[in-house]
Amino acid sequence: MARNDKREEGDDLARNAAETMLGPNPFVGLRFTDLTRSLLGAWGAVLKNPTTMLEQYGAFLRGTMAALDPSSDGVTGDKRFADPEWRDNPAYRSLMQVYLNWAKSFVGLVDALDLEPFERERARFVLTLIADTLSPTNTLVGNPTAFRKTLESKGANLASGLSNLVSDLVRNEGMPSQVDKSAFDVGGNIAVTPGAVVFCNEVLELIQYAPTTPSVHARPHLFIPPQINKFYVFDLTPEKSLVRFLLDKGFQVFLVSWRNPTARDRDWGIATYIAALREAVDAVKSITGSDDLIAHAACSGAMTSVILAAVLEAENNRSIRALTLMVAVLGTDADTQLGMFATPDVIEAAKQRVAKTGVLEGKEMGRVFAWMRPNDLVWNYWINNYLLGNRPPAFDILYWNNDTTRLPAKFHGQLLDVLGQGQLLRPGALEVDGAPVDITKISADKFVLAGSTDHITPWRGVYRMAQALGGEVEFVLSSSGHIQSLVNPPGNARSKYNSHATIEPTADAWLAASTTTQGSWWERWAEWLEARSGDKVPAAKRLGDARHKPLAAAPGLYVRE
Repeated sequence: MARNDKREEGDDLARNAAETMLGPNPFVGLRFTDLTRSLLGAWGAVLKNPTTMLEQYGAFLRGTMAALDPSSDGVTGDKRFADPEWRDNPAYRSLMQVYLNWAKSFVGLVDALDLEPFERERARFVLTLIADTLSPTNTLVGNPTAFRKTLESKGANLASGLSNLVSDLVRNEGMPSQVDKSAFDVGGNIAVTPGAVVFCNEVLELIQYAPTTPSVHARPHLFIPPQINKFYVFDLTPEKSLVRFLLDKGFQVFLVSWRNPTARDRDWGIATYIAALREAVDAVKSITGSDDLIAHAACSGAMTSVILAAVLEAENNRSIRALTLMVAVLGTDADTQLGMFATPDVIEAAKQRVAKTGVLEGKEMGRVFAWMRPNDLVWNYWINNYLLGNRPPAFDILYWNNDTTRLPAKFHGQLLDVLGQGQLLRPGALEVDGAPVDITKISADKFVLAGSTDHITPWRGVYRMAQALGGEVEFVLSSSGHIQSLVNPPGNARSKYNSHATIEPTADAWLAASTTTQGSWWERWAEWLEARSGDKVPAAKRLGDARHKPLAAAPGLYVRE
């Protein structure tokens, strides 16, 4: 295979995985007993109505006969069958069509059974998992790309694949590696924007970044990352850095870097994170001399930021002038993934399991989510690493996603309650240190971002968050998925976004009234921020102040834990 073809193959592999990052489900987990129960429930429904099985079998036979018709062109939108051999070779074309017809009938059987909607979704998930596992593309002979490479390399790819497999068994707990970790160094070629840690407590480090313009807006900006990932999704390479983008626009930028908790930190809860953030906010105000700031957050960091803003608002503390909330939901509904296996007993079992160990390991969350999206996060890498014998791709976003963190037991349990019970969507349902949280009273202006193809935090769910917040809200819909919406620097000709100044009664009504703009939403965001960031003042010549002296160079120490 040519070098360019290899690069494109690796880029495609990375892009597919980049849109299947951690969502809510890993907080709950997948229990083998639940999967088995769903399968047995479907089988029980078949036994009660065997004619359904016979009807589906008949449909399978008819579909197979039609698929084997020589006039069939073999065209499919399934990216597993992208190799031209699946169309041009009659044997492979027949194999593909029979498999796809069988998988459709196998999974489609669920729709014909007399099951409750909830049980039907669970059974469909389990049967799809089985069908994906049995795809011919996961085998050497059944994968024309791998088979051809084996012949061309005289088996060298299999030797390399065996080496990769042994390495993954030893170092990655048997899961196929998603990224070449040797290609990245935090602080070396990733997370490299100059700055310094200017404040530290046991929960976080506060990084202040060096200005890149002679004058800056007086009101500072603070990034609050998710607790389930490390902060540098906001500062990947210089070309993909939200931090550097704002610096070059003349904004003062600070960022929180969470400490990676251990079992001794099992009692860290929402109140712990809020208290730590309050200290960081005070430090930013002290260093810049500003009475308030603008906060930016994504995913679970957005949930924490909303709680912080609501707590401050209840005290009549207006330290947060505006909020950016990116690809985040504050509760779960039919559009999100949390509900599939998140029954009350499963949630309680998840809480108890994590309570015993003190933390929920990031690697455990990663394994769970991999099996929620097996084609993108398991079988793609099985083929790439073991059948083709390639190294996993060197992709910065995947490196960040695999640089896992832990969640303390108390925070994990509270997070499940906040999401599963929709506590933030019910004023007063959540209390922090005895103070009821009411997000409808947050006076700060809000900029809310969603991704149109985001399956982790679906955009209509994000829109419902924008509706729930009330006040002045700018809602923007990027044309990408979860991570590509967030990391969306100007210059990509395929980027576009939808915007509309008014929050309409429904998401679809908003979309119908919105305007599509080519380019990155970052530029519109910068304009929104400029209107709220105050007048220009001379940029500071030194980082920190008399009370907050630089402690370490960015990216700090906590990010390396």
